[in-house]
Amino acid sequence: MTLAVGQEAADFTLPDTYGRGHSLPKGRPAVVVFTCNHCPYALAWHDRIVDVARDYEDVSFFAINPNDAERYPADSAEAMRERVERDGGWPLPYLRDESQEVARAYGARTTPHVFVVDAERTVRYAGAPDADYRDPGQNAAWLRAALDAVLAGEDPERAETEPVGCSVKWRQ
Repeated sequence: MTLAVGQEAADFTLPDTYGRGHSLPKGRPAVVVFTCNHCPYALAWHDRIVDVARDYEDVSFFAINPNDAERYPADSAEAMRERVERDGGWPLPYLRDESQEVARAYGARTTPHVFVVDAERTVRYAGAPDADYRDPGQNAAWLRAALDAVLAGEDPERAETEPVGCSVKWRQ
């Protein structure tokens, strides 16, 4: 079951592509995006999500890859590191959820699946970055609107949308 708007976000500590641990911050809004290396939806939305991370410096961002790397080698820790290095680094850590516990705690269904968490660790938005992965002009509009509302101390007008993408690749 997916964490609903209004529920407390699950805390985590996960390693990035260099083995450094990252955790959900206290007292600071955050965006948690479940994503991966091989899904065309995740790849199409990648640049938009990275742009949002650059534009919202007062928010912590986390890209989390929970996929079964045995069945999907493109999602291994090594492949994740290669991607970040090939891209010249990212403005957000790319974390490996090897146990899939964090993805299960959030109820991640797709890559991508976005969660906006306020400074008190309450989920304020859950869903897709915007209305159409094929249209870069959408500019992660739903994610940006949710962040603007949370930073203004308001409820997002659109608090939930249907996440669109490839299914999370759970271990069998």
